[in-house]
Amino acid sequence: MINNDRNLDFTPFEGEFMITLPFLVLFPAVIAILLLLVSADAWRRLVVKAGALIIGIASLYLLFITPETGPGFFPVEFDSISELMFLAEMVIAAFLVYLGIKYKKYLAIFLVVAQAALLVYYESLAATGTHIVPNLFIDQFSLILALIIGIIGSLICVYALGYMATYQEHHPEVRDRRRTFFFLMFFFLSSMFGLVFSDFLPWVFFFWELTTLCSFLLIGYSGTGEAINNAFLALNMNLLGGIAFVGALLYLAFVSPGGELLNISTLIHSGHMVALVPAVLIAFAGITKAALMPFSAWLVGAMVAPTPVSALLHSSTMVKAGVYIIVRFAPVLTGTMEGLIIGLIGGFTFLLASAIAISQSNAKKVLAYSTIANLGLIVACAGVGTYKLVWAAILLIIFHAIAKSLLFLCVGTVEHRIGSKDIEDMTGLIVRMPHVAVMMFIGIAGMFLAPFGMLISKWAAIEAFIEAQFGLIFVAILAFGGSITVFFWSKWMGKIISVCPVAAKVENRIPQEKWIALSLLTAMTVFICLAFPLISSYLIEPFVLSVYGATTRLSQDNVTIMVMMLFLLMIMPFSLLWFRKEKNIVPPYMAGRPATPDLHFLGSMGVTRQVTLGNYYLEEVFGEKRLFMAGTALCFGLILLVGTLTAGVAL
Repeated sequence: MINNDRNLDFTPFEGEFMITLPFLVLFPAVIAILLLLVSADAWRRLVVKAGALIIGIASLYLLFITPETGPGFFPVEFDSISELMFLAEMVIAAFLVYLGIKYKKYLAIFLVVAQAALLVYYESLAATGTHIVPNLFIDQFSLILALIIGIIGSLICVYALGYMATYQEHHPEVRDRRRTFFFLMFFFLSSMFGLVFSDFLPWVFFFWELTTLCSFLLIGYSGTGEAINNAFLALNMNLLGGIAFVGALLYLAFVSPGGELLNISTLIHSGHMVALVPAVLIAFAGITKAALMPFSAWLVGAMVAPTPVSALLHSSTMVKAGVYIIVRFAPVLTGTMEGLIIGLIGGFTFLLASAIAISQSNAKKVLAYSTIANLGLIVACAGVGTYKLVWAAILLIIFHAIAKSLLFLCVGTVEHRIGSKDIEDMTGLIVRMPHVAVMMFIGIAGMFLAPFGMLISKWAAIEAFIEAQFGLIFVAILAFGGSITVFFWSKWMGKIISVCPVAAKVENRIPQEKWIALSLLTAMTVFICLAFPLISSYLIEPFVLSVYGATTRLSQDNVTIMVMMLFLLMIMPFSLLWFRKEKNIVPPYMAGRPATPDLHFLGSMGVTRQVTLGNYYLEEVFGEKRLFMAGTALCFGLILLVGTLTAGVAL
């Protein structure tokens, strides 16, 4: 049970807090502007590396100064900030209308104008009624997101230096707009910092829309017809969420003319009767931004963008903003029919997106559907919203962010060296690109093998669902969906570690920036696996306790089991250090048939054939069109149902 009457500990910020939070919001924007002005590649590399290092250090610094109990608040008394944000929103709307006219995207024009009109109406109400001082704030949850943004996001930007140089070589038809590209990447980080540090909902909306703008422009980077269409698809779906977000602001303007409920911290503790309607509207915005069904098409379409964009969207910015806001409002959704339906949307998204991933041979699409599936699982936890499930949801956010960013960057590196991102073309990658293959192996293991974090988080979710209302439905969904994930991750892992006797090594000429990012992300994947009990104790559990008045943790038995599994997992790689001889690749066994080293054998009627190995993709059963349409119809129906229930509460 949530204690809504419990007094909040509004800790005022002092000294370093008054500098660090605004610094993390503004500094990436300053770096972005510098990168827009710098044209020389040497200077660009220097600015990106220095900026990424400073952002990473500042994010880590927060880890040591954030209060352990309750959120800390920093009032911003500069009166003109909100007016400047509104002016910027109108400029963005005009820019998007211009692009909509240019590319004849009339639906986008209509949605932009509708959102802008609602926003103007809200501002007219707020100008006469709101009398509060907006806050920046930080607690353990926003700190976790800040670490993900500042460390993983910065590493992706560093990786992009080498990637984009190679990308422009491989795509001479694409105009070199790297100045704009890196401007948008760092501006994305700035927007995300602003989003997770803002307690004032109109400010959250402003940064929310900036992430929509950045993703729209980055998806359309290449300027091809496909890229433009997919960029507008992402824009349209996120504008629907933006309209719902403005609807929440308008509702609060009528319910609380003085603006007291516009602070997230106050709204969450105001009780279900007041907070449920805006929470559901904002959760809908989160569903669109997190690309849950029926809005998952935009995230799959975003794969047309350069790989660093995909990694940024999936790990530390766009989709994480969606699940962040839903988890933030989980206490309001707990125990409500609306929360249960939102949880079902997440659960069915997890199940169906996992199944669709089986039928994909394109590595980026496998990663895309895997991301959609895991985001669905996070939303399922947040929708049901018990304290145990929120604990599991935050664990899922952490482990997914690190492992998925590593996998995307590995796929981008492999694509540039072998000329393909098809899983079937990655046979023998352990021979051709041994270091990258090991990193990719660790990333894949991190998604589904014990004792890595994603599996641990799913265990925790199953245990928590058992105790929740209608929990057995979610347990069944999680059990089937989890089994499916083993299927598609295992077959990809098998292709990577299969030995190809005649494969040539092609790992040379990988830029230094790529090695730095990949190595650090690989180390982080292993480190987080080892350190997650501490992460849970010092970051997740205090947050859950401050919100719910109760918390959960891993039992001592589970920790012991995981330590044993980790030891067993390390036996094989460390045992390889015992042997110093050159590897000996033996001829393939063909049931008595003589075979050549290049995998040819003498078949029937004296015909020479080549050994070929390939995965099953079962498109007729798990095909994208079949399951995507089913998921879209099912989840759209659930959204209509939750909308009807919410309208009844509002009226």
